[in-house]
Amino acid sequence: MKDYIVRATGADNQIRAFAATTRDMVEFARAAHNTSPVATAALGRLLTAGSIMGAMQKNEKDILTLKVRGNGPLGGITVTADAKSNVKGYVDHPEVMLPPNNQGKLDVAGAVGVGMLQVIKDMGLKEPYVGQTILTTSEIAEDLTYYFATSEQVPSSVGLGVLMEKNNTVKRAGGFIIQLLPFTEDAVIDKLEENLKNVTSVTDMLEEGLTPEDILEKLLEGLEPVITEQMDTSFQCNCSEEKIEKMLSSLGKKELQEMIDDGETIEVNCHFCNEKYHVTVERLQQLLDIALK
Repeated sequence: MKDYIVRATGADNQIRAFAATTRDMVEFARAAHNTSPVATAALGRLLTAGSIMGAMQKNEKDILTLKVRGNGPLGGITVTADAKSNVKGYVDHPEVMLPPNNQGKLDVAGAVGVGMLQVIKDMGLKEPYVGQTILTTSEIAEDLTYYFATSEQVPSSVGLGVLMEKNNTVKRAGGFIIQLLPFTEDAVIDKLEENLKNVTSVTDMLEEGLTPEDILEKLLEGLEPVITEQMDTSFQCNCSEEKIEKMLSSLGKKELQEMIDDGETIEVNCHFCNEKYHVTVERLQQLLDIALK
């Protein structure tokens, strides 16, 4: 099943809902960053959330950034998404290994630790919108549920999941976000809460073979769900040799000269996709010559 997101409404537009399958995206990130299983799960959950929240953006050029900063061994997780649900992301310490939690599952909360969730929306204005909340559970989904309720005043339910194979590749990944629109009737809220209680986990539903459409049909059962859109989502990084050289030039003439004096080809890694770029001494000299003009 390819990675994609579906958007739906329910209860005569009193509910909006999104569901996604993101296995390929999360596996790409795992391979690019050589993440441990617990790091894969944490990064995969945030990538999935980013892809769905990217689809929520109103303008084509809007950029969303999600940052999780905890005191656990993972350090931080950063994910960026555009309005077409192209995402990229990384975790500060991808090598972290932890024993399973009390439920025998990957200990994402222990790896993340206590900290903050930051949501940054760049909508082309003078200053980006920045929302920040504490991590309530450090499991990512519950933290985003809390963020929506407190920072955006939108009652929401967020479910995210990553299931690993025995060889530590990604078997399943996906998620959903369901939101109540203003003036939702109490009967609708009660029915939705009842439906959510009957769901065990996102990965269980994906393991059963449910598609994103099936997941929303299940979550919105009895609430007349209407699928309104389907869109592709994938891990895409926009780094390039040109951008790397622009970044090096921005360091200043003194720094460029010091790198030239070292006499070694320098290696620059992209944080988001781990692509390696090599810049020779000759090219550094050319960049310096341009800067001196």
